[in-house]
Amino acid sequence: MSTIASITETAQDIAYTFGVDWPMLVAQSINFLIVAFVIWKFAFKNVLSTIKEREKQIADSLKNADRIKLELEETEKKQQETLQEASLSAKKTASEAQEKAKAFIESQKEDARKQAEEIVAKAKVSMEQEREKVLKEAREEIASLVILTTSKVLQKELTEEEKSRFSSSAIDDLKINH
Repeated sequence: MSTIASITETAQDIAYTFGVDWPMLVAQSINFLIVAFVIWKFAFKNVLSTIKEREKQIADSLKNADRIKLELEETEKKQQETLQEASLSAKKTASEAQEKAKAFIESQKEDARKQAEEIVAKAKVSMEQEREKVLKEAREEIASLVILTTSKVLQKELTEEEKSRFSSSAIDDLKINH
């Protein structure tokens, strides 16, 4: 045990030479540990957690920026597709409108042609009726002239029966010649 005793004695000599006051050294060591613990617990730990939190926020922000960039690209793509669809729809609508306009014009032309044909047909019917009326009046006039001429030639007054018979005969002759 002499080795242990000699080491202890050597340590005491060194401590005495340097003026180490053991109770003060222990008290300062305990104070140092208390201060280190308080700094670790209330300051250093909070600083480390704040740094970690900031690093996490930065990483999240970078992820969000990438996500937003992808969403923006997708939105632009959808917008481009929507514009193309709208353009195609507008062209289709314009084409349909042109076709409807052509069909309407053709319909109007057909209606006008039919109306013209109806007018011509009515005019023909009217002309035929007028011609028949004129012919009838002419026949009646001719018949009365025949009766008048016959009565003058015969120099006698004709009875109603004779007038009717001559009139019918003249009208029949005119119908046959026509």
